[in-house]
Amino acid sequence: MTRPADIDVRPVTEADFPDWNRALNTGFLMPPAVARAQLDARREQFVPGRTLGAFDGKRCVATFRSFDQEITAVGGALVPADAVSNVTVTPTHRRRGLLTRMMAQDLAAAKERGDVVSTLIAAEYPIYGRYGYGPATTMTEWTVDVPRAGLDPRARIPADGGRIDLVDGEDVRDLGPGLHERVRRSQPGAVSRPELWWRARTGVVSTNGTPWTEPFYAVYRSADGEVEGMVSYRADDHWGDAKQPLETATVEWLLAATPAAERALWHFLCSIDWITTVKSGWRSPDDLLPHLLPDPRAARVVTQADWLWVRILDVVRALEARTYEGRGSVVLEVGDRAGLTGGRWRLEAGPEGASCTATTGSADLALDVGELGTLWLGDESAVRLAALGRVREERAGAARVVDALLRTSRRPWCPDMF
Repeated sequence: MTRPADIDVRPVTEADFPDWNRALNTGFLMPPAVARAQLDARREQFVPGRTLGAFDGKRCVATFRSFDQEITAVGGALVPADAVSNVTVTPTHRRRGLLTRMMAQDLAAAKERGDVVSTLIAAEYPIYGRYGYGPATTMTEWTVDVPRAGLDPRARIPADGGRIDLVDGEDVRDLGPGLHERVRRSQPGAVSRPELWWRARTGVVSTNGTPWTEPFYAVYRSADGEVEGMVSYRADDHWGDAKQPLETATVEWLLAATPAAERALWHFLCSIDWITTVKSGWRSPDDLLPHLLPDPRAARVVTQADWLWVRILDVVRALEARTYEGRGSVVLEVGDRAGLTGGRWRLEAGPEGASCTATTGSADLALDVGELGTLWLGDESAVRLAALGRVREERAGAARVVDALLRTSRRPWCPDMF
């Protein structure tokens, strides 16, 4: 067995890229061989210095990639983030500290660049807390029993004077980015989408190597002709023994800038002939979907789990970037084992803005930087974390003060996997 110290962790070069991709596929239990088209598509994601590999001799045995991202803070500010993805360690090289070395290198560089937070979608829950990440958003998936939903099959859809049109991939690439920009600026937890995202979701390129089959795309336009919603969905081909259609429409993604658009798109999906089940895909935990149906019980939760994880890199800028509906002051003792952003900070916030400054005053609430990441977008409760022993009140009632400042009326949500 090669000693950990003899394994070279370094930025990947162009010459390393095919072997790095083989290691990436191996780590995610995909066929190790990488097709040329897949390699070319992934090369568009390659950022020199931010694609890391661990090399045992000439063979890549661990992978790591980060890239620039913006995340929407509470109130709509776009915060610079270091997005982490493609993290794998080959099964033969587990438990040798390779991820720890790659993570330390990337987070130090992100801090130096001036990124406010780091983000990731965790494949496994136990891994990332030790690096200062905390789960900051949740996703929920529903299955809708269409016959039970109570919708009138004779009703006009949409009923508000707007219209729904089926479109193709070129239309999605043309109309989608503008709609997404509008949606993400009003949705805490949403992240920026690179141009490659739209090409990959419309079959122009393939980063996962699977054969492309075009889905259905539908666009909702309001009565004045403005694009306010869009959905991508697929349908299976399942019929029952009595020659009855039992087909399922599976939503790949759905964007809606207004409640009217959201209502129209879900009602459209539930109105398609032969469709008896609609699978919602990954949605916000307080999504409107169930209550857009006459019988909300027709929408059954089938998945609910953590989604976007956040690692705070700059406490001051993170807390000053977001808005606050209430008014108050609290001193936070933030622990950070990596030494990137720990310290004692006084947050004074109100509807007109916030200031966060270093202080030597007594702490009101003590917490790890991971718990601060969990609280930052307003989804989790400090009172709940205190009950779990994950934060500690140094002053009685401090957790309630934090909740009054940080929690939001609508839950944050990240619509994306990256």
